[in-house]
Amino acid sequence: MSNSILIKNSFGSIKQSQLNGNVSTININHYLGSAVISLYGGQVLNWQPKNQRPVFWLSEKAEFGTDKAIRGGVPLCWPWFGPYSKDGITGGNHGFARQRNWQLTKLEMSQTEVKLTLELCGENEHDLWLSKFKVQQQLIFSDCFEQQLIIENLTNEEIKHSIALHSYFAVSHPKYVTVNSLSDSFFDDKISGKVEQRDDLKNCIGPIDRIYHSTTAQATKSQQIIDSHWQRSINVRSTNCQQWVLWNPGKDIAQSMPDIHQGGENEYICLEAANTQWQSIPPMGKVSIGQQVYIENI
Repeated sequence: MSNSILIKNSFGSIKQSQLNGNVSTININHYLGSAVISLYGGQVLNWQPKNQRPVFWLSEKAEFGTDKAIRGGVPLCWPWFGPYSKDGITGGNHGFARQRNWQLTKLEMSQTEVKLTLELCGENEHDLWLSKFKVQQQLIFSDCFEQQLIIENLTNEEIKHSIALHSYFAVSHPKYVTVNSLSDSFFDDKISGKVEQRDDLKNCIGPIDRIYHSTTAQATKSQQIIDSHWQRSINVRSTNCQQWVLWNPGKDIAQSMPDIHQGGENEYICLEAANTQWQSIPPMGKVSIGQQVYIENI
């Protein structure tokens, strides 16, 4: 592994490392915490605030290779969420953004935060996505984590997309975890196929795969992942997102997934700020979504 120092000052250091021929990472060590970002996928892999456990989970068997999605952190599901096919053409699950190399275009480190900007630009990237586009991802690491995606349509025609911030949040065990405000929201169950369900969510043990459509403005924007065993709350606030996706594969499905280590399904839940239905981007227009994450001890 080769390393090069990008920034070093009295507040910390930022290095770029080459994992292999395809994957390069940005490694942040700041007195407020640490983080790792993969330029492949434009994907946050880890964030650990000072005096806290890691916030994001990364599989010990995550694959870092061409055309492989990295299992853990915050994969970016774009320009479509879930499976997509049209006119006999089948696209991969969750689009292509998490399987492309992004460019680091801006990097700053101050006493209070580290700010990065990553960009993905392209045209004719997939048989199901010929449009010219630019995606800018802005990341801020401080005593909280902020992520914003700005998607630009660089064509003279309207385009449609769907999107999710597929966050793998590290937890003590799903049986000790709940997201209380989801109990007040209707959800579509992707396992049973039933829609507009409501359930008192007492834990997050898998298999669970739900798309929640929040019934109140506050619930749409903000959720609390309450981990009674680790005695912390992961607070997640979204911007411009209409749904939350809650997912954990459970033991049987996880054992069939080669990039999840044994027992790994007991170490995380996915709570994803998302727009799972097609959204329009006007000609030469732009849209944005984002999330803010911070930790509270309980």
